Amino acid sequence: MSRPVRCRKIGEMPQYTIFKPAGIPGRGLEDVALTLDEFEAIRLADLQGLYQDEAARQMEISRQTFGNILAAAHHKVAECLIEGKTLHIEGGAIEIAPRTFLCRACRHRWQAAHGAERPEACPTCRSGEISCEHNEAAVECSSEGTHHGRRRCCRRSQGTQEFS
Repeated sequence: MSRPVRCRKIGEMPQYTIFKPAGIPGRGLEDVALTLDEFEAIRLADLQGLYQDEAARQMEISRQTFGNILAAAHHKVAECLIEGKTLHIEGGAIEIAPRTFLCRACRHRWQAAHGAERPEACPTCRSGEISCEHNEAAVECSSEGTHHGRRRCCRRSQGTQEFS
């Protein structure tokens, strides 16, 4: 009997969850499911350019497990690109990492309430100079709540969730 899968931390839910070849009806295509932890592995390693040991620390898993997850994710993405299959991002035992905000004016740090939007002002000094810290590394967010062109930078919730 195999061990149960531990919850893996992810930084954010994907904004888009289905990808398919253009010009072909989706009902005629075979589906491939990319789990949320595989999505996170690609985001950390390929988009953010983190080394596997740092990415594994952020997901709170071993480096070897991270490497296995990343290899599986790369295989699924390649299969979809080369064989023209639909890619669905879904499923897996995950925990969404909480967000922490930092006021650049007074250096006050606080965590967001469950499901809360990005605050307009610091609760201590009322300054609007707020940055959002992701995965224990400060990440600057613009006033629109975007980061590197992604609209969901500051829209994370916290807690353990099972997605299937």
